[in-house]
Parts: sequence; C-alpha cells; structure tokens
Amino acid sequence: MREFVFALEYDPGTNPVADVLAAHPDASIRSLSCHVTANSLWRVDHATGSPEALEELEAAYRDATYFADCLVKDDCGASCEVQVLDRSRDTLVVYTYWARTDVCTSVPHVALEYLGEGLLFETYREGRRYRWRIVLGNDAPIHAFFDALGDEVGECTGIEVLRLTDLDPERDASAGDDGEEALPDEQREALRAAVEAGYYETPREVELSDLAEDLGVPRSTLSYRLRRAEAALVTAFVDADDLLEVPTSSL
Repeated sequence: MREFVFALEYDPGTNPVADVLAAHPDASIRSLSCHVTANSLWRVDHATGSPEALEELEAAYRDATYFADCLVKDDCGASCEVQVLDRSRDTLVVYTYWARTDVCTSVPHVALEYLGEGLLFETYREGRRYRWRIVLGNDAPIHAFFDALGDEVGECTGIEVLRLTDLDPERDASAGDDGEEALPDEQREALRAAVEAGYYETPREVELSDLAEDLGVPRSTLSYRLRRAEAALVTAFVDADDLLEVPTSSL
C-alpha cells in the first residue's frame, strides 16, 4: 500500500467553503469519512473555529450552488442533501450527499475511475488550501490519475504534489519506538523557518547568520540542521521513483 498526498489551492470566488476559510484563519475542516460510488458521493466533515466562522461555513455548505467536492465551476444540476449532525460554539459536524449528473466530477470520482475501488480518503482544509491523502494499492496508476485530475481542476485551482510514500510498518518502526516523524522536530522547525524567511529564494532574502540569530541558535547548529533535513528530503524524493514523473507545478 502507498499513500499519495496532494493539495488543491482555490482561487477567490471559485469555492464558497474556501472563501469562508480564507476569511477566518482560525477555522479548519477535517474529514471524518468520505465515500464514493460511480453515481454519488457522501461524506462527514468536522469543522472547528469561531461561532462566526462556523455560521458562515454552514451557510456555504447549504448554498444551492455548492456541492461538496464537485469540481464543476458552473451549475452542474446535481441534487444535494446537507444535514448538520452536531453543532456547538466551536464545532460543526456536517453530512453531505450528492447524486452525480453527467457533468459532475470530483477528486474521489476521478480516483475511482483511474485507481479503482478500495481507496481510503482523508482531507484537511485550511484557508484556500485543500489537502487530500489517498491510501491506494502499490500498482495503482498514479500518473494517469494525476493527469486526469489536472484536466478536471482547470485554471481556477492550483494543484501540488506533496508526497508519495510506501506504507511500510518495518520502515515506520525503524524511525523510533514512539513513531516520530522522518524529520526530527528541530530540523523540521529550522527548515520551515528558512523557507518562510526566504533563505531558499534566488537571490536569498536572508543570510544564514541572520536567520540563526533570529532563531537564537548558533550558526553552525542551524547549518547542520538544514543540511540534515535537506539530505533526508532529497533521499526520500529520489527513493519515490514514481513521483519523479509527476508534474508538481500548479496547473
């Protein structure tokens, strides 16, 4: 089994839920379940945020022009059912179901067509970014799926590959008894800080010594952490041979 993780980035005005999340940085949505057949899609989402954000999210879900995950920008004519399963001051749980028309499509529907049945979907939304994680078989045609998805997404939504990795229990166990991430926290934090500060831009927007001073660590320590993180990421990228042929630029 492998996991394929990618993200969609919605432009303003192309997705009502993304517009609400962008207006409320405190809010986010994660999937509790997501199921698809050739003719329908249904899912349960768990949203958190301020009362104002949740009120606007509920309204966006109930919008007659919005069908959860449908990639068609114009009115596709689908019928949709929305039901609030739970609501508190900072939590919203929503069930959505829609019956597909001839013009409807979605990430799960494209995945079903190209990757087959038995897929597991997990999603997370924050701001305009919509991250998908799909667990699939080792022989699934990732390239054909991703190319087809790019065609369906069109020009209003960016798409980016994040990772393609094997689900190997022995490899996970070798990372440590506590199941820690491939990158130690200090390396991950150093890499994130370097990216945010423009260290990897051309030309660089910050020097290593200045970044180290901002982070309160010696220059040599920061240099070591970045080198180790870069080496781990490059090795993981090269090991994932299938990923090398997948376009990573926004469509």
